[in-house]
Amino acid sequence: MSVTPETLTEALLSAARKAGAEAADAVAVERRSQSINVRGGTLEQAERSESVEIGLRVFVGQRQACVGASDTRDETLAMLAERAVAMAREAPEDPFAGLAAPEQLARDWDAAALELHDPGAEPAAPDMQEAALALEAAAMGVDGVTQVQAAADHQVEQMHMAGSNGFSGGFTSSARSLSAVAIAGQGTGMQRDYDADTRVFAEDLRTPEEIGTRAGERAAAMLDAKKPYTGSYPVLYDERVAASLIGHLLAAINGGAVSRGASWLMNRMDAPVLPDALSLIDDPLRPRALGSQPFDAEGLPVARRALVQDGVLKSWILDLSTGRKLGLPSTGHARRAPSSVPSPLSTNVTLTQGDKSREELMAEMGTGLLVTSMIGSTINPNTGDYSRGASGFWIEKGEIAFPVNECTIAGSLPEMLRGIVPANDARPWKSRVVPSLLVEGLTLAGS
Repeated sequence: MSVTPETLTEALLSAARKAGAEAADAVAVERRSQSINVRGGTLEQAERSESVEIGLRVFVGQRQACVGASDTRDETLAMLAERAVAMAREAPEDPFAGLAAPEQLARDWDAAALELHDPGAEPAAPDMQEAALALEAAAMGVDGVTQVQAAADHQVEQMHMAGSNGFSGGFTSSARSLSAVAIAGQGTGMQRDYDADTRVFAEDLRTPEEIGTRAGERAAAMLDAKKPYTGSYPVLYDERVAASLIGHLLAAINGGAVSRGASWLMNRMDAPVLPDALSLIDDPLRPRALGSQPFDAEGLPVARRALVQDGVLKSWILDLSTGRKLGLPSTGHARRAPSSVPSPLSTNVTLTQGDKSREELMAEMGTGLLVTSMIGSTINPNTGDYSRGASGFWIEKGEIAFPVNECTIAGSLPEMLRGIVPANDARPWKSRVVPSLLVEGLTLAGS
């Protein structure tokens, strides 16, 4: 019998039962990946890997343990199960741990409808190198660019999950990406920026020439950057970094933080968290999106869900464990790596767009900062106090005046999110579809 992710999960469950587990679930992932990097017009690095990763979670009463391995021999599976059961017997009791009840499990799903896998031929290494060289050449063609590193990547992943509660399911996913990192200038005046694109289907990728040129233009535009003025100014988060603001909101909505009492949104369910006209939708069933999945990591059904509706918080992001801690059902948001227990995580999220372009918002802000890159972060999870390093462009009279680096933005996330003004420039294929966002009255620390 051939070894597949499905047969591996069946073998793991059988080994767990023999080792004395009262319940168990198993995950197996088979992955093929290829990466090509070029620099200076020549091949710098070429990698291809094929791997299998397995994970087993076992329960002895309310005690659980999780183990993983990359060796799939029968004797390894038996040893893995025995070790997991021994660990579980020594683990502390967790009253919220446990598999889903059979009646909770997903029964009907259509993975093919999600188009998570490109059925076309996998790219050959020479073709990937040609694309990477085209990326580099396009970036080097921009005045001021002195160095470029370009890459082409491809990955196919086949996953299967099964549990002693009767669940068994899997799907195949793929991703292709092109990326270029460009450096402009010389010595201490060097500036770095990038552009990249990642898609499920190769036909959806932007061209190497477009990506490379954009990376070069971004790096060159940052030459002669200086610190901005210190004070209170409006800040416009460019579309490529605006998702970080929504990411902070998602972290506060996450059931892990809420159940630990480490969220500034504690006790704020049904309270306003965004402007009244904005909603934040989580959709794990969006076709050709990298965050899509036909079921969650505990075998539960998934569905489109409004996390925030018309500005009002309507749902936490929960898996079974965090839901039980809060006295709520899972929202079908469990994710896991093979060797770890499930935890809640959002899938594809979309924020309501506005009716103005980024340039129109720049004109409205008058004087302030356009942020194109974020550096580090200090976020107080209990209060929402916000402080991040940033770079971008100083705006005067609604137009770009000069590039900016080495500045810090500070504010209060609850106030910032309640006052955001969205543009209309979100890219619909991203897993986080978030447009540029204007925030008034943030504190900038510069010169």
